[in-house]
This record gives sequence, C-alpha cells and structure tokens, in this order.
Amino acid sequence: MFYHLFYEYFDINLFKYITFRGFYALITAFFISLLIGPYVINKLKIFQNKQGGYVREDTPDWHQMKKHTPTMGGVMILIVVSLTSLLWCRLDNLYVWLLILTFLSFGLIGFIDDYKKIKDKKGLSSKAKFLMQLSAASIVAFILYTYPKFNTVLYVPFFKNLSIDLGVFYLFWMIFIIVGASNAVNLTDGLDGLAIGPSLISVATFSIFAYITGNAVLSRYLFIPYIDGSGEITVFLMALLGGGLGFLWFNSFPAEMFMGDAGSLSIGAVLGLASIITKQELILAVVGGIFVVETLSVIAQVAYFRLTGGKRLFKMAPIHHHFELAGLPEPKIVVRVWIISLLLSIIALSTLKIR
Repeated sequence: MFYHLFYEYFDINLFKYITFRGFYALITAFFISLLIGPYVINKLKIFQNKQGGYVREDTPDWHQMKKHTPTMGGVMILIVVSLTSLLWCRLDNLYVWLLILTFLSFGLIGFIDDYKKIKDKKGLSSKAKFLMQLSAASIVAFILYTYPKFNTVLYVPFFKNLSIDLGVFYLFWMIFIIVGASNAVNLTDGLDGLAIGPSLISVATFSIFAYITGNAVLSRYLFIPYIDGSGEITVFLMALLGGGLGFLWFNSFPAEMFMGDAGSLSIGAVLGLASIITKQELILAVVGGIFVVETLSVIAQVAYFRLTGGKRLFKMAPIHHHFELAGLPEPKIVVRVWIISLLLSIIALSTLKIR
C-alpha cells in the first residue's frame, strides 16, 4: 500500500526501492509483534487453561511442565506478517499474493489442527491434514504454472548451464516442495526456539536469493535465472523475518508461547514456495538441512522399528528429542541447531559463486 500511495501517487522515490521497503517491513513486523505479543499470550493462555492445558504427544516426560504454555502463537505471526505485507509490498505483484495465500491457507490448516488438539486432545487426522495441505498447495501450484512469466525449468546449483525442463511434471514438483517443506518445519517444532531459529535463517537466506533473481544485472553476473517480479517477495520475506524475530522474543527459553502448527506449517510452506519462485528448490535442502535431518530421523525411526520388530534407532524421534534424552540441556540443543543452520546458510549462499 505504501508503494502505491507514496511512490505512485506522491512520487516519493524512496518507496520504489525493495531494500528500503524490506528493511522497514522487518522493523514494522518486529515492533507490532512486541506490541501485541503480551495480549496474544494472555488470550491464548486463558483459552488453553480452560481446556486443561496441552502438550505434544511423543515428547519426553518432563515436557508435561509445559502443558500450560500457550500454543497457537503462530496466529500472531500470521496476523503481523499479513498486515505488514499489505503495508509495504507492491500489491500488483502475483508472487506476493501467492505467498500471502499460501501463508494464510497453511496457517488456517495449522490453526484448525491446534484448536482441535487443545479442545479434544486429538487434532486433525493425518489423512485429513495431508489432504488439506495437498489441496492448498495444488491451487497455488496451478496458478503459478499458468502464469505466463513463469517457466517449468528446474535449475541445478553449482552449474552455470545445467537445467531440466520438467514440463507438466513441474506441477507435482511444486506440490511436493510446498507440502514437504511445510511438514519438515512442523516436525522440527519441539523445543523452545528450535524451529523458529532455522526458519528465520532460511527466510533471510531466501530474501537474498529473491533480491538477486529479481535483479537483471546481479542475476546475469552470478549466472542464476532472472525472474521478473521475484525481487518483490524480498519485502514479504523481510516482513516474515521481522514477525519471526518478534515471536522469538517470546519463544526463547523458557518459552512464553509456542508457534504450534499455525506457525510451523505456514512458515514451511512459504519457504517452499519462495524456493520455487526463485528457482532455488534444490538449495532449500541445503539451507533447510536441519529440517531435512529432522524429517529423515522420523522416517528412519519408523522404518527401523518395523524392520526390527519393535527396536528403536533413536531414543525418540524427531532427533532433537533423542539428544534431550541423551542428557543435553534444551538451550544447548537449540543454540547448536542455530549455529548449524547459519553454517548451512553460508554454504547455500556460496553456491552463487560456485557456478
């Protein structure tokens, strides 16, 4: 809105620049989060305590002490980021609207799941949840697939000219990336600050990729595809970064609230879509390596359990609970995950020159 008001109407050039709007989207989202955070925590705490509290299943026994810490904190992220994006993003950009649609639709799925878990301790069935994710991702993927400016080429990092045109199969590829990323972040959300840290690092990394792919000069210099209009999603991602930092203010150990599925599903889906728009899907596996490891640990645990007739590969999965049961304090696990995520981000960004 500010772009259209101050640049197009009042001709103030400052609002034309993605960097300016991106930085102030971050600051806006952060301070709105700090402003409404205590109110959101209080309201969620009242609602959750009326239902007797809630804690995730398949967690170490001492997590029961967290049962009265309000979940559904992702609702705050959804509100703050959506509002900030409408203020600072160009509203004539399809990519921005697709990110907002993805963010809110997956956030709604997560909210319904969180609400049902607190109310009846069951939540959505795995099948229903997956079908809802599949439906939301399919709508977004189809819109993007039919967008004339978008192509179906899969680019391979580390190489200047290696790419594969997937054609119609790119539709299925997009759905897989969005749903997979959404669930991977969701699996990682199990300790205070654990999921939001790597998420913010990944968001920051993709904001850089988005800015470069949307800049004809920089993309040509770095041998990455130029995607007309993709630079604008930098502003949305910066808003998400600010909203996430505001959430982390309250989610750091000991957490005053958890993001729940409303936050983790929506952030994961946005990361998946951002990687598709910027044509950096394979890089997502690098910068989001923590999410990949967490997901693989669950898959490996289930497969090993079935193959060995009941034995466990890890003390508990996802793997962060294994480290908890092995005796590592929760803050140490979280900070080490952040460190690894930061290193993975540096590796991902280094691919810009290794081509």
